[in-house]
Amino acid sequence: MSDANPPQKPAYPILCHVTPWYFRRMGMMAAMLAGFGLYFLYDGQVGYPKANRIADKQVWFEEVVLKSFDEARAADKLELWVENARRQGWPTGREGEPPRWVSYAAQNGWPEKPHRYTEKEIREQFWWGGGSLLGAWAVGIIILLNRNKVLQGDVDGFRSPEGVIVKHADVFRVDKRPWDTKGLAYVWYRSGGEGPERRAVIDDLKYEGAAWVLDDVLASFRGELLEKVPAVAESPTNPEAVETRPEA
Repeated sequence: MSDANPPQKPAYPILCHVTPWYFRRMGMMAAMLAGFGLYFLYDGQVGYPKANRIADKQVWFEEVVLKSFDEARAADKLELWVENARRQGWPTGREGEPPRWVSYAAQNGWPEKPHRYTEKEIREQFWWGGGSLLGAWAVGIIILLNRNKVLQGDVDGFRSPEGVIVKHADVFRVDKRPWDTKGLAYVWYRSGGEGPERRAVIDDLKYEGAAWVLDDVLASFRGELLEKVPAVAESPTNPEAVETRPEA
């Protein structure tokens, strides 16, 4: 997409700092991981044990309250049972009917069918919580490490954020296929024109102004250029285009 008034290309050296968008995205990721971590730890420490206590209460209700109610009714001592149950704060039912767990649970804000968690499931919450918080910490470290990173473009080459210098004359292949969708271009080069081939990445989403650096690379480039074919020209047998620029 082209702007109506595109920004003017700055003078050399072109300093491409990390974009605010990148820090926002990474900050949101760190916050999300921290939130998940705290949620997992809460479930392991509070939520799951509370659910188990409610499940225990249902067992107590069925094995103590209902069983004693049935025994009292069979012995024709239901009135005495109701009196004792009220003194102990037990549910007593209505009009000679046995108390119902559904009603008792609703009075206390408990679920009708409480779930019981195993010790393994409770331990897993702490593992997941610790892992998520560790991930949030790692993302925070990445944010700090990227604070001062810069992609620098010069007249005859560029310096990667890792400090690697790539001369335009050493570049022999450029892959622009991910540029339109991901803002990425891959630059292959050989230092001094010989030796093993290496790859550098120009990231326009992460580094503001990286497109100017790529334009400079392509301005004097003679080699293999990989680009996506326009939609009208795409076919199952030729999904990509490879343009070879003649050597100077």
